[in-house]
Amino acid sequence: MENPQNSDSPPAQSIVEIRSLSHSYGRRLALDDVSLSVLPGEIFGFLGPNGSGKTTLFRILSTLIAIGPDHVRMMGMDIATEIDAIREHIGVVFQSPSLDKQLTAEENLRHHGHLYGLHGRDLANRIEELLRRVGLWDRRKERVEGFSGGMRRRVELAKGMLNTPRILLLDEPSTGLDPTARIDLWNYLVDLQQRGVTILLTTHLMDEADRCSRLAIMDRGKLLACDTPAALKSRIGGDVITLVSSNPPLAAKTIQDRFQIIPEALNGTLRLERARGHEFVPQLIESLPGLIDSVSVGKPTIEDVFIHVTGRKFEPENIIDEKW
Repeated sequence: MENPQNSDSPPAQSIVEIRSLSHSYGRRLALDDVSLSVLPGEIFGFLGPNGSGKTTLFRILSTLIAIGPDHVRMMGMDIATEIDAIREHIGVVFQSPSLDKQLTAEENLRHHGHLYGLHGRDLANRIEELLRRVGLWDRRKERVEGFSGGMRRRVELAKGMLNTPRILLLDEPSTGLDPTARIDLWNYLVDLQQRGVTILLTTHLMDEADRCSRLAIMDRGKLLACDTPAALKSRIGGDVITLVSSNPPLAAKTIQDRFQIIPEALNGTLRLERARGHEFVPQLIESLPGLIDSVSVGKPTIEDVFIHVTGRKFEPENIIDEKW
């Protein structure tokens, strides 16, 4: 199997280095020999369903799970032995809320700043800058309990940036946000990227994965592919043809016998990859009289890449939308 790590990422330039990292919960292997590099200034995404290992990896990078030496280096420091120094330079936004709802937005940031030794005018200026950037300065005196889910997410992001981190870690950052709010979030992340912040995020949203500088696809604890979204999609052999049939087994056998192509059976549909798919569809229809209910042709997507490398359909997780 080819190394899923993109060969264009020289280790010497990396801000995050993961080498042969495995982790278990009892007998369950959550991470299985994962190696990858993240370059400074990237928005680097980890895509995978529940149980893929991405959340465990996020918790390790957030310094919440201890590991042995020589497996993870961040900013040139070993996470196993230089954890305090690393924590000074990372910001973390968890999927689960970490705000005190009885405090105002300003108070939440102030108390968080004290944990980093920030006080006085420097802290006040930093709080104002961040709350203005996320559009909540005018509501800084309001208790968080009265905020929508999207507004609380903005406070979380401001909190994660309070210590001016070099690396910002985000666990499912779009959770609870409607499509418009996600656009606002990504505008903010791109702004941070342009300011020199390296962003690592976990996601199960295909459109979000497509916006990353590079993407690591994970499944069942393994790193299966790692490259730019465009390069990952270019691995697919041409167009993706999806076929709905009244008799999938017979249709699949006919396709194999007639064209020497073995289609993938996914949730009652047949899927195959073919160059110039629009020209191939008429041959397909002619060869399967009465067996085709519908057929579609499309360019490869990140979900197609996931199917290509895992052999199964991506199962989305539950999402509850709220306003930004």
